[in-house]
Amino acid sequence: MSENLPSTPSDPAGAPPGTGGWVPDVSPEAGSLIPYGSGDRLPAAPAQIVYDLVKAAPRDGRSDTEDVVVTGVPVNPPEPPPSPWALARSGARRPVMPTWLRSWAALRSAARWFAGYCFHTALFHAVRLPFYAAVLVWRAPRGLGRATTGAAGWLTDAETRPARATAIRREETSEYLRLAKLRDARVRVRTIVAIAAGLPTIAAFTITWMATPPAVHLAILAILVGVLGMLGAPADRPLVGPAVTPTKVGRLTADIVVRALESLGIAEINKARREGGGITFPAPITRDGPGWRADVDLPYGVTVSDILDRRERLASGLRRPLGCVWPEAVHDAHAGRLVLWVGDEDMSAAPAAEWPLARRGTADVFAPLPFGSDARGRPVAVLLPENNVLVGSLPGAGKTSAVRVLLLACGLDPTCEVWVYNLKGTGDLDSAEKFAHRYVTGIDDASIEAALVALRDLRAEVVRRATALKNLPKDLCPDGKVTRALANRRSLGLHLLVAFFDECQNLFTHPVYGEEAGTLATDVIKLGRALGVVLVLATQRPDANSLPTGVSSSVSVRFCLRVMGQVENDMILGTSMYKNGVRATTLRPTDKGIGYLVGATDDPLIVRAAYIDTPTAEKVADRARAARIQAGTLAGIAAGETPPEPTERTSTILDDVLAVLPASETKVWSETIVARLAELRPDAYTGWGAEQLTVALKPYGISPGQVWGTAPGGKGANRRGIERQQIVSAITDRSRSGGGG
Repeated sequence: MSENLPSTPSDPAGAPPGTGGWVPDVSPEAGSLIPYGSGDRLPAAPAQIVYDLVKAAPRDGRSDTEDVVVTGVPVNPPEPPPSPWALARSGARRPVMPTWLRSWAALRSAARWFAGYCFHTALFHAVRLPFYAAVLVWRAPRGLGRATTGAAGWLTDAETRPARATAIRREETSEYLRLAKLRDARVRVRTIVAIAAGLPTIAAFTITWMATPPAVHLAILAILVGVLGMLGAPADRPLVGPAVTPTKVGRLTADIVVRALESLGIAEINKARREGGGITFPAPITRDGPGWRADVDLPYGVTVSDILDRRERLASGLRRPLGCVWPEAVHDAHAGRLVLWVGDEDMSAAPAAEWPLARRGTADVFAPLPFGSDARGRPVAVLLPENNVLVGSLPGAGKTSAVRVLLLACGLDPTCEVWVYNLKGTGDLDSAEKFAHRYVTGIDDASIEAALVALRDLRAEVVRRATALKNLPKDLCPDGKVTRALANRRSLGLHLLVAFFDECQNLFTHPVYGEEAGTLATDVIKLGRALGVVLVLATQRPDANSLPTGVSSSVSVRFCLRVMGQVENDMILGTSMYKNGVRATTLRPTDKGIGYLVGATDDPLIVRAAYIDTPTAEKVADRARAARIQAGTLAGIAAGETPPEPTERTSTILDDVLAVLPASETKVWSETIVARLAELRPDAYTGWGAEQLTVALKPYGISPGQVWGTAPGGKGANRRGIERQQIVSAITDRSRSGGGG
């Protein structure tokens, strides 16, 4: 680079040799170098210029470290020509069809609303017809007077009377004569027109009256009275009032949005307002469902989280109820891109959309199941295969109702096996007993133990399914997961199995069964995802003790209704969700059934779960039972089979292991112990592997280690195994504490 530098002149006049250097003048009109002293600062450069410091050849005996040349280089790239194609490629396409035409459910809902509106309006006015008739009769004389006065005024050209009176008052004779002549001409023409039109009309009316029966006379009189009554109505008292009082909602404008954002007290917004600009709109404000959508680019340094923190103040600035204002982040854009949706009606007060499967139809559990609707009225569905679901909230926020939606949807697919464990002990989910394979309700130890046994069975089912999939031909199972085609082959036993655990905190916090239940649930969630085994967990106490970390961190679909704090919010929705603006803490007690849904769609959604009351749930359950009877898949407790008795593995596992470990064997391989247990209690331990044994002994502090043993062929090897002394110590501790383990 130094080879292309211009030659530098000698030191400027008056400057001591060796005390100065040279910098280029970077202004466009300059063409020479500017000297500067060693103690001087570099001249300021425009914002588009950076300086490159380059060594130059030593001069005048100075070292090369003292002599530098500064060159100006443009920073900003040249402005590209605007390309409409590039803008179109990067833009977001607006939907072709309106929201109410995108699904049959939405279309049926819109049609039902319109039919209901028309029926209500017709009935409203039909009931008031006698009153309307009486009012018209009362106003008819006034209407007749107004009609007569108007006709007489038209014939006599009464509208020009003030002009003639003014001419008389001013004594303008010529003007008055001109107006009088004009008035006489008008009266003459209007009289001729009245006679020409009136006489035939009177004749036709007389003939019609004489030729028609009395019923027609009454109809004619009713029409005349009605017309005269309408003419006699006062201007401020209309005859017919509205059957439906519309919600007075003004359109959302940029000025209103800017005013609301500036009222939040955010320093960067106020600074941008003082300096000009700051808040921009990358897209027009449009109608989006029953409300308005505004895309907003916030000022530099302001994030969507700052707005979400002040949602209540934002609603005040917009002069709308809190339940109408839903600011959202755009997760595929920068942190300052805000989507503000302002509804016409409070989401909690608006009528809930009917569940599409409430009256008719069946479901396919391998397709998205209808779950509810978002704030804009769009249907929202949840896909269960390869997912697990966690629902959490404060008591009374609608958690069990949301679970019931998924439960009944699963029931309407005759190929889906449903297990239900209602650990709240109420009858909220009793309708499932008509079609469920297993159904347990209660908060006693027996019910909780049954739930633990279910998790054990699910863990064993996961192992069985993994083996079954592994042995299938690759053309039947190319992706290594359960599909609809495999589920339809009933002989394989690879149908979807969905287990519901309501109030699961009662299981995970149980002093005896809790630790093992948490370990089993974590294993089922992690391993059963692709094997057609799905867990749906619901809790009203989302904390670290009530919800094992392995469970809360592995669930892929989460629905969080109203909670009190950030910890509970992130426990259900996932780490950093509160920080990212997904905050169920902003929901109110009246927002029942409304929560944030994460994992079902690309972006978190505010969703109102469909509401299914108990009578409707019973009817849906009857349909589900009938569908299963027809398909031949009704089984378990719904078919009258005796529910499986809880095995005594929890209370006897230590004794059983000790029974198969003689005192002569201090250490035994786990696989050997499992084989002996299967011989000891086939009904309890058949199908167990070393992993199940490890899980069952983990609550007692027993973990396998390396054990040297001899294989059946006589060859020694190191494998995972159990020390007999560990079992003995655990039994001793149990006896001292009086436990049943």
